[in-house]
Parts: sequence; structure tokens; C-alpha cells
Amino acid sequence: QVQLVESGGGYVEAGGSLRLSCAHSGSAFGAYAIGWYRQVAGKERELVALLNFGGTIAPKYGPFVKGRFTISRHDAKNTVNLQMDSLKPEDTATYICYMDEAVVRNDYWGQGTQVTVSS
Repeated sequence: QVQLVESGGGYVEAGGSLRLSCAHSGSAFGAYAIGWYRQVAGKERELVALLNFGGTIAPKYGPFVKGRFTISRHDAKNTVNLQMDSLKPEDTATYICYMDEAVVRNDYWGQGTQVTVSS
């Protein structure tokens, strides 16, 4: 049973930083890709950042990121982190960890962690 557990959300003022972590476990095949999406009530879920484990493809970021966020992995701890700097009020959303499982290519989603940025 694949599990994705997010942590690190919270409340921050505009211009501040937050670091999100996603601990992943239970996969027999590991991740083909893992990363973060975000969602605001009433809007579609959108890609924040995605790491591809299968090769040397560079991380993919949503167009709104513009160099403010960095995704990284810590394989020994089975975690993927999202460092978010220069946060804006429009970054307020539920941030959801996502994994595309290798081989079987199943999709998994975490429960999400709330990020609130005040102006």
C-alpha cells in the first residue's frame, strides 16, 4: 500500500518561505516521478513541481513558479522536499504530494497540506 504523507504547511507572510516534505512508502517498484500539485477550492489542480526518477530529465515546474521554488529528493529518508521562497498571497492553496509509481504506472495522491500566505 503506497502512502504519501505531507508535512510543513502553515501560515506565512508574503515574501516568506516554507519547506514542504513528502514521505513516501509502500511501493514495490519505487517512483517513476514524484512531486507536488496544488489546488484551490473551485479551481483545477495544477502542477507545482515534478521530479522524474527515471533519468536525467530536469525537474518540471509550473509556469507561476518562476524560480521561487526548488524540488529535491532525499533517497535515504524516502522524502521529496519543496522549498518555497518569495511566497505570494496567490500561492495560498492545498499542496498535494503526487507519485507516479514505476513499472505499473499507478498514480497516488497524499492528503494535502495547507499553505496560507498573507498579504
